[in-house]
Amino acid sequence: MDALITLLPGDGIGPEVTAAGRKTLEAVEARYGHKFTYSEQLAGGAAIDAVGDPLPDETVASCLESDAVVLGAVGGPKWSDPSASVRPEQGLLKLRSVLGVYANLRPVSVMPELMAASPLRADLLEGVDMIVVRELTGGIYFGEKHRDETSASDLCVYKVEEIERIVRIAANLARGRRSKVTSVDKANVLETSRLWRETTDRLMTDEFAGIEVETLLVDAAAMHLLSRPADFDVIVTENMFGDILTDEASMLAGSMGMLPSASLGDGRRGLYEPIHGSAPDIAGKGIANPAAMIASIAMLLRHSLDLADEANDVESAIEKVIRAGGRTADIAAGDDAVMSTDEFASAVLAHLK
Repeated sequence: MDALITLLPGDGIGPEVTAAGRKTLEAVEARYGHKFTYSEQLAGGAAIDAVGDPLPDETVASCLESDAVVLGAVGGPKWSDPSASVRPEQGLLKLRSVLGVYANLRPVSVMPELMAASPLRADLLEGVDMIVVRELTGGIYFGEKHRDETSASDLCVYKVEEIERIVRIAANLARGRRSKVTSVDKANVLETSRLWRETTDRLMTDEFAGIEVETLLVDAAAMHLLSRPADFDVIVTENMFGDILTDEASMLAGSMGMLPSASLGDGRRGLYEPIHGSAPDIAGKGIANPAAMIASIAMLLRHSLDLADEANDVESAIEKVIRAGGRTADIAAGDDAVMSTDEFASAVLAHLK
């Protein structure tokens, strides 16, 4: 297979983990005889520094020409002034909008070998295997904004069709898993959540009668993610709630450095990135965990390139390294030997080669 892949290393540890992602793709090329072409472009704070724009036109053009886009991370203290007119996160929101990726898939599972890295008791972590489906291009992040000297506002808007399309994705995923969807909202307070609940209930009844549906308020969902995480199969929710809940869920797996994501739209092209941020405190130290990026590459192979066997091999390679005792600092416990970013990635690649 031939494919064009745009790489956006971004800021902080983004370039380090993106390098591991590219090496993974190159290993897949060599093992399976594929031909991937790479286009590395600016995004985030690095793009602001270089050209004054967090998502330059050249980057947009490359992404739109590609079969898939890989993003490291954006942001950092250098560009964190909330009053600044140009910020790295603006580039990320624009990228999602330009690509038309409205469904963010974040799988969360717990390897027995990493239970000690989680702050939760091991008995609560047994059997945890869920996917959080986060609506990505609507809600308060994209609503009209206003600020003056004494007040500020962010408008939250959802349309029925935006809710329907994300719920359909969640329900279809559940059909191939344990046939359970948990819809998370705040319908006791918010009109957008009342529309979300009414639309979800109708759609699930009309089109997915065989799927079990659970509805939770977001505050209750945050509690139950810690008290009964193994009960969840597919969680679907709006943009801001999904952003918050998936960071919480990352602690089930022991570290944000373990969790990948795929942002998908109506076509095959997707945006793939680890859920962690730019982690400026460890940038340049060679200690970032590349597992989330490598697992994101597996999702790229599966969803954008339809290479399921290759994706399974990448995921299996990560698991083999961890079962053999491979640990980066964020998932190490006790007397575990700690590997650098490059050492962990190389161990994964050894299984692919």
